[in-house]
Amino acid sequence: MDPATKLRFDSPLLRVYEDGRVERLFGTETTPPGFDAATGVTSKDVVIDAATGVFARLYVPDLVAAGSGSQRKKLPILVYFHGGGLVLDSAASPTYHRYLNSVASKAGVLAVSVNYRLAPEHPVPAAYDDSWAALSWAASRDDPWLSEHGDAGRIFLAGDSGGANIVHNIAIMAGTRDGLPPGARIEGAIIFHPMFGGKEPMDGEAMDMRAITEKLWPIICPESADGMDDPRLNPLARGAPSLQKLACRRLLVCSADGDFALPRAAAYYQAVKASGWPGTVEWLESKGGEHVFFLSKPECDPAMQLMNRVVAFLAGD
Repeated sequence: MDPATKLRFDSPLLRVYEDGRVERLFGTETTPPGFDAATGVTSKDVVIDAATGVFARLYVPDLVAAGSGSQRKKLPILVYFHGGGLVLDSAASPTYHRYLNSVASKAGVLAVSVNYRLAPEHPVPAAYDDSWAALSWAASRDDPWLSEHGDAGRIFLAGDSGGANIVHNIAIMAGTRDGLPPGARIEGAIIFHPMFGGKEPMDGEAMDMRAITEKLWPIICPESADGMDDPRLNPLARGAPSLQKLACRRLLVCSADGDFALPRAAAYYQAVKASGWPGTVEWLESKGGEHVFFLSKPECDPAMQLMNRVVAFLAGD
């Protein structure tokens, strides 16, 4: 069979052909940055690494309402990693653009939405390397918006699904290596509906999604010798870095009663809680929601309740 037509991986979201061609069936739409009249938030794109093309979309809330000159306080910096299973979507997605406008406005944060490179064209560890570079860049405040408005002493990480996987791995990296500028501190991290896996099934785990992950992970990370127990996919695997290494001081783990990722998210929360990690970990399980429902249904009651908790978490409550 012609490699150009023979499928290596097929799903409703993504097709990968034997000749390396990738066909994305979802998550390719983009929207430009700019002023959002509904929230008063202004955004722009900044290239972080010209060699890789990695960029971030920055969001600043209405600073007039927050005061001016010496009265204006620096804003917490929220570094956000979009979802999509490490193979779909972007920081320019209309879904994430809408969500980050809302978070920046309601929480009063300077948001940095990271456009990391996607697998399979750029296999893992590219997504983690790009995300670490973006965090380091944001922490250095090497941009006028960040230097004028951002507080590198109050950095938060957040991400959903595949992006939540990145949050965990970046928080571990920050706790096991040097590299962030002096004075930079990761205050907290929010993990929404995380993309985790493991060789051993868990009670309540959706077998259809597990089967997809089993086929997709070798395409995302062909170098992995541990398969589904690769510590980057399974943070509870034997040999995974200690959860005590999480660099943040506070952690909020979120899932939903209809989320196929619920069992592994709950197990992760319990493992962090029992690990001896010195920070504070919280669990939030939304009722009546499916996987990342808050992105597609931002006006529903569970999504608004989740947003209120996120705003409070970012405020230190």
